Amino acid sequence: MASTVTSEKPVNSTASTRPGYGRLLRTRGAWTFLLPGFAARQPFAMLTISIVLLVQHTTGSYGAAGAAAAVTGVSMALFAPYSGRLADRYGQRTVLIPGVLLHALSGLVLTGLALMDAPLWAVFAAAVPTGASVPQVGPMVRARWGVVLKDSPLTTTAAAFESVTDELTFVVGPLLATALCTTVDPAAGLVTEASLSLVGGLLFAAQKRTQPSVSGGGHARVEHASALRIPGVRVLIVTFLGIGSVFGGMQVSLAAFTESIGEPGLNGVLYGVFAAGNMLSGLACGAVAWRIAPQRRLVVCYAALALTASGLWAAHSVLVLAGLGLLVGMCIAPALITGYTLVEGLVPAGARTEAFTWLTGAVALGQAAAVTVAGQLEDRLWGGAGFLVPTGGTVLALTTLLALQSRLSVRAHGRTLARGVGHRVPVAVD
Repeated sequence: MASTVTSEKPVNSTASTRPGYGRLLRTRGAWTFLLPGFAARQPFAMLTISIVLLVQHTTGSYGAAGAAAAVTGVSMALFAPYSGRLADRYGQRTVLIPGVLLHALSGLVLTGLALMDAPLWAVFAAAVPTGASVPQVGPMVRARWGVVLKDSPLTTTAAAFESVTDELTFVVGPLLATALCTTVDPAAGLVTEASLSLVGGLLFAAQKRTQPSVSGGGHARVEHASALRIPGVRVLIVTFLGIGSVFGGMQVSLAAFTESIGEPGLNGVLYGVFAAGNMLSGLACGAVAWRIAPQRRLVVCYAALALTASGLWAAHSVLVLAGLGLLVGMCIAPALITGYTLVEGLVPAGARTEAFTWLTGAVALGQAAAVTVAGQLEDRLWGGAGFLVPTGGTVLALTTLLALQSRLSVRAHGRTLARGVGHRVPVAVD
């Protein structure tokens, strides 16, 4: 079942002109999956902060809150690549519908257990399916761009646009979750997250025309080696773990800082400033015609990220913290976009969706570890000690990147990971 759109020729026929966001968004059929996809992406941005705020409210401990969020993040990181493989093999709709139903139900169960002061182990148990069922909509949207654009020069623009959209979710999601938890009810963030996931996911799954086709209808048995066999992918996973440590460390530490000064509502504002820097630099990064090799660009961007993150722990005022958070955010998007760009050269087309989910899972795993450690530091040491987590995470990842950057050299795909009858379509990549 090949999915095409009638705008394919006009897009390709104007390849001589420079691709732009305006032309991309005029692609026929794009909005049918972009809007529901944006709603269904919110769990990744809202889930952790919603759990932190709810569990901290019911237990009074940032350590317990961070641990609960960490269980969710680890579960999401472990199951995300498997979800990507299933979507490639059996179709997005087949995987997404039961996934969002399970996610909404398990999220509501987690909320109920927390409000009833259930034992912490019960909250942790509910956190496992909640994290495992987070819909992997970002990689699915990237795959749909590959369907509607084919070999159009707009594929690069679509890659940048998707990274910017990811960053935008980290502007909207934490702000929305914090506002709901602090002004409506501590459980409102998780309830809204579950509702958006369910409605957005079902609407996204209903868009059959742009869904990548699956040859053989899933009946053919085809052996597929993991994208983890590629050394460069493993290096990128480490770098994305460091980026996840920034997200997790910032979420817990900003919440603790704003509560310590008696202004918990500022948490969403400060995190929004951080995410806004992320989004704005992503827009700029996508608009630049880069002449620097992506491997070198990733090292430079990551060094800047580690440097700016190293100053967070010393900030003791809202304005200074907002300024540093803005700078940290501005360094993250170029690193993320460059990492996704490297996937195009490192990974054969038939394994890129899985590679994307490994990177997404790495961010989630780094975030999970960070909220756990940052929560313990905030409980046991001084206020603001949790900001040491982004520093340590990015410095360790940068050290690994510098030592192994040769593994990121793009080679011709003389060997392929997908053996047998090819049944995957090319995937648009960042």
